[in-house]
Amino acid sequence: MASNPTNLHFVLFPLMAQGHMIPMVDMARMLAQRGAMVTIITTPVNAARFRSVVDRASKADLKIQILELQLALAEVGLPEGCENFDLLPSSAHAVNMILAMNLLEEPAENMLKVLSPPPSCIISDGCFPWTNDVAKRLNIPRVVFYGPGCFAFLCVHIVTSTNILEEINSDSEYFVMPDLPDQIEVTKPQASTWGRGDTKESTEVFERMLVAEKDAIGIVVNSFEELEPKYVKELAKAKDKKVWCVGPVSLCNKSLQDRAERGNKAAINAQDCLKWLDTKEFGSVIYICLGSLSYASTEQAIELGLGLESSNMPYLWFIRHPSEEFEEWLSKEGYEERIEGRGLVVRGWAPQILILSHQAVGGFVTHCGWNSTLEGISAGIPMVTWPQFGEQFLNERFITNVLRIGVRIGMEVPVLFNKLDESKEIVKRDNIKEAIKSLMKNDEEGEARRKRSKVFAAMAKSAIEEGGSSQCNMTLMIQAITEELAKNTTPIQDIV
Repeated sequence: MASNPTNLHFVLFPLMAQGHMIPMVDMARMLAQRGAMVTIITTPVNAARFRSVVDRASKADLKIQILELQLALAEVGLPEGCENFDLLPSSAHAVNMILAMNLLEEPAENMLKVLSPPPSCIISDGCFPWTNDVAKRLNIPRVVFYGPGCFAFLCVHIVTSTNILEEINSDSEYFVMPDLPDQIEVTKPQASTWGRGDTKESTEVFERMLVAEKDAIGIVVNSFEELEPKYVKELAKAKDKKVWCVGPVSLCNKSLQDRAERGNKAAINAQDCLKWLDTKEFGSVIYICLGSLSYASTEQAIELGLGLESSNMPYLWFIRHPSEEFEEWLSKEGYEERIEGRGLVVRGWAPQILILSHQAVGGFVTHCGWNSTLEGISAGIPMVTWPQFGEQFLNERFITNVLRIGVRIGMEVPVLFNKLDESKEIVKRDNIKEAIKSLMKNDEEGEARRKRSKVFAAMAKSAIEEGGSSQCNMTLMIQAITEELAKNTTPIQDIV
């Protein structure tokens, strides 16, 4: 029953942020490929972003569906259609989004009560702690999903469950993170921007997350055991929970269309992008993408543009939301004409896994979000690390210190997500140029980095194949849910 769970119905609640939503949609398809029925519950705008991928899965006879819930946007002071963190008028409105998310509890519960067949298991993002209360009331087992990998998540656990940060007075001095298998040095702000935040609302959600986590039957992680074996073990011990690594989930996207449309409609026709890359030499192109939520001021974007130009290397640069001032600068300077042939600037969403798997790409400038980090690892591409907020500085340490497949760009001071617009730190063009040149060098160090990257990529592909560690973990998770259901004697219909 466990390896072919045709009688199970999983209900997934992904957080309305691309870095959380994309891996959960991939996970939904992986569960459906096992024969389970899967329902993804989200809001209309978010549903539209991945409907084509789900529709294709349904046409391939996978039992997968999307159900929509309305966010009470007006009630919390958000404009209509503002249903994802990347659509907020400013990062300061994150608090409003948290309030809207909390109001989903009652409509979600009402939806679950009438679902047919009834849910066997809820897999919900940790940022929806109320799903734990719903699961308890309806007697449904719950598995919790978090965005980060085991290394960063263990670091977060250490700083939020001990007094380590209270003993540190300086915000700029580095200290050794205690109780880790490797020696990792961070500053106080770098260790603490994922967690409680600095608003009453974010702190309340985080505290509720910790309580809700205790009731979950386990934690599912988008990672693979071979990548961070010591950290998987230590996290399970620290949390006293089963930890199932089932990734890299991005590798479940086999068709060109699924890979091109993953997450959102790409800003450039995927074929045009690949054609441009086809004209470049093997491993010569630097790909730059600073994520779906990262923010670069006009001054920073100009420095990045000039740093890339002066590196004299081919590059493909995706900018999510260029400011009017930056567009004016590009036009006035004739920047795109200057770099034509060698560089390409694209506005909007990137078909990232397609780009990273192209043989011309040899380096990736990344914000160190966990999805991008894992996608870079899965493609065997060394990285220039440019973290900004959340657990990104911890992911940077994982890339550069644990895996040793990256070069730091030199960011020191993180910002809280709700204060991204206030970031003052500017990475200068010379630092950008030096980091890129260092990453792409053909010296002994560069070769060793590339070799290690290829080894991790091979491990990633093996993990999700039949008999691989992630495949086995998916089976173990399904078995645990099946066993939990056998203990629950009260069916949902009797509760409602």
